[in-house]
Amino acid sequence: MCRNIKTLFNFEPPATEDEVRAAALQFVRKLSGFNKPSQANEAAFARAVDDVAAAARVLIDSLSTTAQPRDREIEADKARERSRLRFKPRPAPSAK
Repeated sequence: MCRNIKTLFNFEPPATEDEVRAAALQFVRKLSGFNKPSQANEAAFARAVDDVAAAARVLIDSLSTTAQPRDREIEADKARERSRLRFKPRPAPSAK
C-alpha cells in the first residue's frame, strides 16, 4: 500500500491538496490495516485522514531547500523506466 505514497516536496508545480490527501489516505490505510473501514470505524478513519493531511501540509509548507524544484513529468518518466526495467520479461532458460 505505501508504494502509492509519493514524494510531495520540492516539485514544480507544488503538491495539490488532492495529492496530499491521497498520500494521507494511503498512510492511514497502512496504519489501520483497512482499505475501507467498517461503518463503526468510518468516522475515526476519516478524522485520521484529515489530521494526517493537515500535518503533511504543514510539513511540506515549512520545509526549505536550495535544490532546484523537480519536474513532475521528468520524475514520472524516470519511474516508468525503473518499472519497465524491473518488470521486463526475462529470457527463457536455455535447454541443456
